[in-house]
Amino acid sequence: MRVEKFFLVREDILPEAMKKTIEVKKLIERRMVDSVAEAVQRVDLSRSAFYKYRDAVFPFHTMVKERLITLFFHLEDRSGTLSQLLAVVANAGCNVLTIHQTIPIQGRANVTLSLNTNGMTEDINRLMAQLRRLEFVEKVEILGQGA
Repeated sequence: MRVEKFFLVREDILPEAMKKTIEVKKLIERRMVDSVAEAVQRVDLSRSAFYKYRDAVFPFHTMVKERLITLFFHLEDRSGTLSQLLAVVANAGCNVLTIHQTIPIQGRANVTLSLNTNGMTEDINRLMAQLRRLEFVEKVEILGQGA
């Protein structure tokens, strides 16, 4: 499995499309525009360039203030397992950023969760232990962590 790596790069060497992508994200975040189309037009960036870079380029301050973690699960396919899993994560104070679940095959499914742990109320090791104790969790591991 591929672990994401991050690099700190000076703004003056970034391609123009990456700089403009950050500007588009800022316009959208501050609700200064009504749509992606309006934002990319305002900064003179193609929509395809925005979508290419939007999940890969971030202002430094957003990465520093957010603590991100990606967890991988191998689960038994039972009704309500995902909601129980998410309840444990939410009770720990984590905010779910993304969820990816495979189609169950032979009664098993894989789930990947990306979490913001800024509001986490307990230690990550304690959360991992709680998740491992869930009877439908066959495997849980940390795929990656960010600042």
